[in-house]
Amino acid sequence: MKLKSRKDFFAGLMFAVVGVAFAWGATTYTVGTGARMGPGYFPLMLGILMALIGLGVIFGSLVVETSDGEPIGSIAWRPLVFIIAANVAFGILLGGLPSIGLPAMGLIIAIYALVIISGFAAPNSSFKLSLILGTVLAVGSYLTFIVGLNLQFQVWPTFITG
Repeated sequence: MKLKSRKDFFAGLMFAVVGVAFAWGATTYTVGTGARMGPGYFPLMLGILMALIGLGVIFGSLVVETSDGEPIGSIAWRPLVFIIAANVAFGILLGGLPSIGLPAMGLIIAIYALVIISGFAAPNSSFKLSLILGTVLAVGSYLTFIVGLNLQFQVWPTFITG
């Protein structure tokens, strides 16, 4: 069988593999039933749904004709590196890194770092817009997680709050 869309085939394959991995990992938890769901129920159903969607996309890539076979382009390294770096920085700043003596910097600084670093993924990024977006996300996250849901985690660095 001939691939009619390489992009769709590999995207569907990625969804199917990730879905199967999630479903398989969820079986280590108590799944329960639809009426009495355990902690593994949602990840199991999500994994199955993701795998089914991936299989549907794979099927479409084998059946639906495209004009040029939609070849896969080159990898966009700049966005890949900056988005991954932004997420790693967010995790490190939010929780700290005790192995090197870096204390937790809190939610607000971690959000600003996430937005500013990920802004460099776009070639025409604007630092001013990154600061505006960081402010909106920081205020929204504070209101949602700290005020609304009353979650207990560090908002500011310890050298500010004491």
